[in-house]
Amino acid sequence: MLDRESIFLQHFESSATRFAIIYNILKMHSCLLEVLPRELDDIQVEHHPHSQLPSTIHRFAEFSRSCPTEEHTPCNNSPWEPFRTWLDFEIAEIALEAAMTKDQTNRLLNLIHWSTSGNDSFMLHNHDEVRSLWDLTSQRYTRFQHDTLSVPFEKEVYKFDMHYHPLFNWALDLLRDQRLTPHFVFDVQRLSKFNGERFVHFIDEPWTADAFWNAQSQLPPDAKPLAFILYADKSKLSSFGSQKGYPIIARIANLLVHICNGNTALGGGRVVGWLPIVVEDQKHTKKKKYVDFKNAVWHTYFYQLLVSVEKHSKMGYWFECVGGIQHCLWPLILILSADYEEQCIMALIHELKGKFPCPVCLVPQDEQFVLHTHELRTCHQTKDNVFSKILHTDVHRALLVDHLHTNEEGLWGDHLWKEVKFWISDLGWEAAVKLDKNFDALPRWPNVTHFSSVIAVYFTDGTVLGHLSKMIIFAAQDILTSSHCKLGHLLLHCVRYYIELDIYTSLEVHTEDTIAAGKLALQNFSEIMGEYITQSQPETFKNWNFPKKHLILHVFDDILAKGVTHNYNTKPNEKMHGGLRKIYLQRTNFKNDASQTNEELDETITHAHSSLGSKQGNHSFSDIACMYGTDRTFTDFWMKLNGFLNVFLPQNHIPLPDERRIHLCAEDTIMVFQFLQVNYESIVDWRTHRDLLRCNLKFYGLPSRFFARLVYVFTCSIAKPHSSSEIISVRSIIRGAALTNDPETAGDYFVIHTVDTDIFLRVKALQVQSF
Repeated sequence: MLDRESIFLQHFESSATRFAIIYNILKMHSCLLEVLPRELDDIQVEHHPHSQLPSTIHRFAEFSRSCPTEEHTPCNNSPWEPFRTWLDFEIAEIALEAAMTKDQTNRLLNLIHWSTSGNDSFMLHNHDEVRSLWDLTSQRYTRFQHDTLSVPFEKEVYKFDMHYHPLFNWALDLLRDQRLTPHFVFDVQRLSKFNGERFVHFIDEPWTADAFWNAQSQLPPDAKPLAFILYADKSKLSSFGSQKGYPIIARIANLLVHICNGNTALGGGRVVGWLPIVVEDQKHTKKKKYVDFKNAVWHTYFYQLLVSVEKHSKMGYWFECVGGIQHCLWPLILILSADYEEQCIMALIHELKGKFPCPVCLVPQDEQFVLHTHELRTCHQTKDNVFSKILHTDVHRALLVDHLHTNEEGLWGDHLWKEVKFWISDLGWEAAVKLDKNFDALPRWPNVTHFSSVIAVYFTDGTVLGHLSKMIIFAAQDILTSSHCKLGHLLLHCVRYYIELDIYTSLEVHTEDTIAAGKLALQNFSEIMGEYITQSQPETFKNWNFPKKHLILHVFDDILAKGVTHNYNTKPNEKMHGGLRKIYLQRTNFKNDASQTNEELDETITHAHSSLGSKQGNHSFSDIACMYGTDRTFTDFWMKLNGFLNVFLPQNHIPLPDERRIHLCAEDTIMVFQFLQVNYESIVDWRTHRDLLRCNLKFYGLPSRFFARLVYVFTCSIAKPHSSSEIISVRSIIRGAALTNDPETAGDYFVIHTVDTDIFLRVKALQVQSF
């Protein structure tokens, strides 16, 4: 008989043999790919050595990075469970959202039973049954726990309540969900794209960046990093009172970012805890001892959330995924997403007035406006920090530049925009009126706020402030001129370089080339800001020595370490605050907020490239000539269309009808549309995006050979300067672009290249080609 040890060794040897065979097959496949000729845009995937997977090369079409849709996002085919039917759930949800009382719910159910005669079965009978089903729903996942902890201060001991999900248990809930299993990535990858000469390294997800790679390198060979993204910040729960909440939101960095940052509860952010808020005591306000006490409360209570993670961060946790695959999971805190004030609490450093106010490096307080690198902080320099209890977690490396608070609301919203308004006001009310008028005249564009007035408006939304920054150059260029306002004109140059820097930091995919271009934009911005600060100081008395002016220095190091900025932007987390306020206002009695909140927690013609919409019906060429008789754009319209079709069809291998040239006449008709959707591949992330374009019959002039304004869209069935127009196929349109008038040259236009990252890089490429 074989003893247990011999059986285990035989099983191990046979498993190792099978693995070796599979590994050699994969290696042979990789070798075959090595000898195949390279094609433009081939993708090379280098796996971490611990994964024991060979590098692979994929054709770009096989390595699909299409824009995430519902097909790519995990979904629940019966999301109403454990309610017995969809109708049961819908009715119960109405009662929940309306914050109905027990009596109101019973009356509603009685009415439904009395009136229902549909095809679905309605099986609820009373409030208690509805409540029990909600409770059953919550029990499918880790439930909130309630602890009361004590923290001493001077001669007293203060007690606070803590409501939280044990963090590791919450992660196991996600890992057990079969709908999410295919979307977890446990082995880090290094990705490169072939540009015709060499493979260019690129980064997007956290598991394509350096910190994930380094983390897996520090673990045992059979261990897989389970990386957490944590966010915390106070939130006002009511507009009419002073009640605040302090939610902690968790996400899993191993999930694809469109799932991790998604608005769906399946794999997206989850409130996993509520920190206590220490009420300000006027006797101790701003005193160092009281600040230390509040920090001690924060770290003591945050530790309760991390207790379940601490043990497994030292020993790992074997978990059997769906399909019988076992992984030794090693939890770590990869990213801490927070604004500057919260980062200081997490890192246990003094804020604005500290000698070294940066949570990442040791920049002196009086040198923050200068672009210089400084010694990095390490976790060994900080005592009593809760994150030091988690192995392979350094709080100073986990804290990253937050685009929302550092750029949109910070450097731009609190500083550069206020400087622009200062110089506009300095020119007088006529300049202010003109700026509002210029903003209102800018074209509307999808996903960009249109402003009719800006000077007298106080903007608080970071996204709106970001849109404002994208448009300010085009609205202020003929106001803050060098002749009317020299320093204001210099400030516009600063804003221009800031916008370039901001767009580079916002790219959804970064390559070696865009990282280098972004660092150059950072250097250019810093240099011209130095000029402006020196020259404007005597007039504005503005102090530019603040943390958000310095923090931007770290942004590209963060991208290399943790992936692109939308992986750790606080914006998805702050969007959840609105839902928490709604729960507080509609579903609680405004007492015991954390515990109650936890309980409630037109016809188109379509082609692959483009779609026509907003059909206007059939129109004959003679009707069109009458309708636009004074518009020379439509002069000899059908003759131009004849010439276009007789050239375009043969060039595209489309036979002419009866092999004869086309001769359209005034009585022939075309189908007219006013809307065009164009699908295009972004040069930023290589996914399919879309532009929504509408005809504009008031355009007079073509700005260049690269951009044209859409005048007329139509289909025709077949069995330059303003004085003329050209006919093109919609299939030749690459994508849409927003244009605005050149105030110095009538009939010329500027491309608003700041509306999105793709058009920004396209215009940059055209500028390079022109030199």
